[in-house]
Amino acid sequence: MWARLAAVLLLAAAGGCVTYEYEHEFWVEVDGSGTVFVTGQPALWSAFKGFPAPEADADALRRAARELFERSSLRVRKVTVTSRGGRRYLFVGADFDDVNRLSGTPAFPDLRIRLQPEGEERLRLEGAWRPPGAAGVPPVEGLMAVRFHLPSKIHSHHNAFEGVERGNIVAWRQPLTQALAGQPLEFGAVMSARSILFSTITIFAAAIAGGLAIVALAVYALLRTGRRRAQEAAVADRPGSRRASG
Repeated sequence: MWARLAAVLLLAAAGGCVTYEYEHEFWVEVDGSGTVFVTGQPALWSAFKGFPAPEADADALRRAARELFERSSLRVRKVTVTSRGGRRYLFVGADFDDVNRLSGTPAFPDLRIRLQPEGEERLRLEGAWRPPGAAGVPPVEGLMAVRFHLPSKIHSHHNAFEGVERGNIVAWRQPLTQALAGQPLEFGAVMSARSILFSTITIFAAAIAGGLAIVALAVYALLRTGRRRAQEAAVADRPGSRRASG
């Protein structure tokens, strides 16, 4: 969890990175478990998640966010109120056991998401971010996004904005003006059912096993050669043998 959080902060701090006014960022495992980070201006949390008034103080925002995610059966790891460009942002990081159970919970009334097997060797991720009506919310400039860090090879995706990034990241984004107008943002990808980490460990373990097998065969060959030579020497030293009689 903390490694993921550090990676998120490093990516956010990197120069030239796109910044979002409202974002869902998921780190998903092949079994459906994972971590989600949600960041946004309090006014957007209020518009999209039915959150408390954006004028609430930082402590009230943190308490409300923690309660919202815990009520949705997530394990909250981090809740922070920060500022950027003179605007406040609420950041929440939380773990979940099954990404398929997030849709429609109090913390994710604006999200529909499903991860399911496709054949024996692949998984299909699909869904949409569907903002509820946000009447009365002042126009907000900038972008919103839904991003996924997937655990295995990505075979295809449904119109990810920059395709597959850094090996296993796919992202979808749109202007906040469209989001506030209620325009949904659909997403989807097909990936391997075996994680990159598992595949790497399997290859590494196979290489180790192969190396050990070669060493074992070499030791066996040496021992067998030694026994044969010892037997030959013993036969040669017996009384009546040519070596002994010589």
